[in-house]
Amino acid sequence: MLSLDFLDDVRRMNKRQLYYQVLNFGMIVSSALMIWKGLMVITGSESPIVVVLSGSMEPAFHRGDLLFLTNRVDDPIRVGEIVVFRIEGREIPIVHRVLKIHEKQNGHIKFLTKGDNNAVDDRGLYKQGQHWLEKKDVVGRARGMQCSFCWDCSCWSIGSKKLASLPLEQCRSFCYRTFGVASGL
Repeated sequence: MLSLDFLDDVRRMNKRQLYYQVLNFGMIVSSALMIWKGLMVITGSESPIVVVLSGSMEPAFHRGDLLFLTNRVDDPIRVGEIVVFRIEGREIPIVHRVLKIHEKQNGHIKFLTKGDNNAVDDRGLYKQGQHWLEKKDVVGRARGMQCSFCWDCSCWSIGSKKLASLPLEQCRSFCYRTFGVASGL
């Protein structure tokens, strides 16, 4: 059952205390928004941090892992790179690896993706009649991660560098395989 005891505390506050609490709450919310917008500017990505929602990229990423993204316009997309892309008509972005690249003579690049744990490429996920993704579809490219099962051991990876203490050998091994060798980051 929902407890409304906090309303008694609010009623006991004088106007100055209530104003102070509302102002503090507003400062917290605005600070969070400023940090998020700052990350968007620094990384060039509309969503600098995403959560992996499916098992399609296992064993590289598991449900609940956090990915840190960048999306610099001048960086070319490469085979083996992990991209987060949005498909027209779908709200939720997808995290998959670039499987093939098709470059036209004019320099325009299209690419095909596939989840590491999927049997076939992603053409079945793309909108009707679309066989390749373009750079405009990319939300960002994975540059770092926080393992979902490593919150207790503070296992952070940025590119091929492992940050913080790593008391669990499996955490170190997982992050090394994911970013040190497998992803090419």
